[in-house]
Amino acid sequence: MVKYTDTGKKDTRSGFGEGLLKAARADGRIVALAADLTSSVKMGAFAKEFPDRFFQSGIAEANMVGAAAGLAATGKVAFCGSFAEFISGRVYDQVRMMLAYGRANVKLASSHAGITLGEDGATHQTMEDIALMRALPGMTVIAPCDYNQTVQATLAAARYQGPVYLRFGRPAMPNFTNPDEPFEIGKIYVMNPGKDVTIAAYGHLVWEALQAAEALEAQGINAEVLNIATIKPLDVAALRASVSKTGAVVVAEEHNAAGGLGEAIAAALAGQAPMEFINGGDRFGQSGSPSGLFKLYGMDSDHIVAAAVKAIARKKI
Repeated sequence: MVKYTDTGKKDTRSGFGEGLLKAARADGRIVALAADLTSSVKMGAFAKEFPDRFFQSGIAEANMVGAAAGLAATGKVAFCGSFAEFISGRVYDQVRMMLAYGRANVKLASSHAGITLGEDGATHQTMEDIALMRALPGMTVIAPCDYNQTVQATLAAARYQGPVYLRFGRPAMPNFTNPDEPFEIGKIYVMNPGKDVTIAAYGHLVWEALQAAEALEAQGINAEVLNIATIKPLDVAALRASVSKTGAVVVAEEHNAAGGLGEAIAAALAGQAPMEFINGGDRFGQSGSPSGLFKLYGMDSDHIVAAAVKAIARKKI
């Protein structure tokens, strides 16, 4: 069992802010646009250091995306920052036509994603964004697991040619990955090798999956934990290799059942192994603490443990 240490809780949105600043210092083509949420999406340091490369769009997300597409057409690498709810749902038509269809070199910096937005409740939480972004041809979808990986994922997104949806959150969460490990788009990261069950997760739920693996180890169950930080394109070869070894799968995600990672993995495996799913089902979020909502929606490590045991039991039938 690989042991990971929480080196100090940090919010992944701050990892984006740090990654954006590092990328901008290395590449003068990078510009940033915000929709009246500069501090919330951690673009403040960029705006201060590069005022001529920062554009405040106000509460006008559609205009922001249109301007970003125009900047990209002139050779810029444009980052648009807003809440996940707004930058995926409110402005979907512009994202579809101006970014995905046109293969614009624009990165959607999607903060405050999932239910860990917590007390702000259902209107500002989004549990549907990955489904929306996965459906767009040519859109790359990335959801790093902690602050360190978000820094590296932002640097990788800046280097990547084409539209990217980069998903991160507001609350301070465990920070446990190697800060110096470069991020590779399209790669599954094996966090813990195992032989009895595969637990596939992304974002905040990777830490929950690792805690579940420790609890399962105490029961004599050896779980393989996969950090699927790139949801699209999915590393199907690595996924199938893991499941061929373990014979059972649990998919844990901070998203609704429809259109998420669970459906992507089910399609990729097509009956290869028994599967259980950890997700928000078919419902909106609600106000509450992140930890309380994880428990209420069945996304915490206890529920992952129960799902793993259930999947293994089905494997033996």
